Amino acid sequence: MADVHDKKTRSFNMSQIKAKNTKPEILVRQFLFSKGFRFRLHDKKLPGKPDIVLPKHHTVINVHGCFWHGHTGCRYYVVPKTRTDWWLTKIGRNKQLDRINSGRLSREGWEVLKVYECELLPHRREKTLRRILKSI
Repeated sequence: MADVHDKKTRSFNMSQIKAKNTKPEILVRQFLFSKGFRFRLHDKKLPGKPDIVLPKHHTVINVHGCFWHGHTGCRYYVVPKTRTDWWLTKIGRNKQLDRINSGRLSREGWEVLKVYECELLPHRREKTLRRILKSI
């Protein structure tokens, strides 16, 4: 199946996808800040550069996009119909790196929390934020 966009449009769309400071990530940061937590962002000294680092509580929070991290059973993770093998390899590698980095962080004594973007949709947000608060 051919792409529904021409090469220039697809390139522009892909260039607009951010790796840092995404809306779900900012939502979690605002919540934590409002509860009095102070944190670092994308600490390069830690494996995988976690999205949010709470040094005082020895906790890291990774906010994952459902598509990019292959959130199993999620309606927002749909395997593309074009270049399927390439996408499955890419997403599989992202999941593998997530496991490796989480393991390394755990061995270093960090509590690792994972939040998917679908968990921050309005109807699930409160429950997810309470879970984060309880885990810290």
